[in-house]
Amino acid sequence: MKLLGLEALYQKPNTSKPHPEHKIYPYLLRNLIIDRPNQIWCADITYIPVKRGFLYLVAIMDWYSRKVLAWRLSNSMDASFCVEALEDALSKYPKPEIFNTDQGSQFTGFDWIETLKDQKIKISMDGKGRWMDNVFIERLWRSLKYECVYLYGFEGGKDARQKINRWMEKYNKHRPHSALDGVPPNWVYYRSSGLTPMNGIAA
Repeated sequence: MKLLGLEALYQKPNTSKPHPEHKIYPYLLRNLIIDRPNQIWCADITYIPVKRGFLYLVAIMDWYSRKVLAWRLSNSMDASFCVEALEDALSKYPKPEIFNTDQGSQFTGFDWIETLKDQKIKISMDGKGRWMDNVFIERLWRSLKYECVYLYGFEGGKDARQKINRWMEKYNKHRPHSALDGVPPNWVYYRSSGLTPMNGIAA
């Protein structure tokens, strides 16, 4: 479709609507040297087309290793599925020093912000309209959609969860990553952090 200049006619949902009354935090990653796992985590939401509409997918990623630490699908943009993914990641892995997101209301709302504050994690947010500030997770979405979502076409939520889960497993454990010298994210994450999937930390 891209080569032929074709575009779908349906309206794409906006996954990053800011809330006018929520506090926006400064972007903390500019000129920062990122050289270890659990230094920076990031999160983002994307839409997943299914046969009768859309689902919304949130992922939590370790910036250094590109490992996906947790993800959740939802049929609404309610913030609870994002907080659930965050709590899942924090229960399985050492907490990050900084957490970066865009300015979407799910990431500026009380539950998300308080979860980070309770863990004493510094909060960073992209500049308005600056998707490049969270470029690694944007690349994850591109790979997921072209290698899984658009390739198969999902009937509904159950089908989407099963196929996305298989893709995420392959991405973390087996998919060579050019920016990581051709090794998968899990290899970089565990080698660099001194952790292993066998010492109480999730694979």
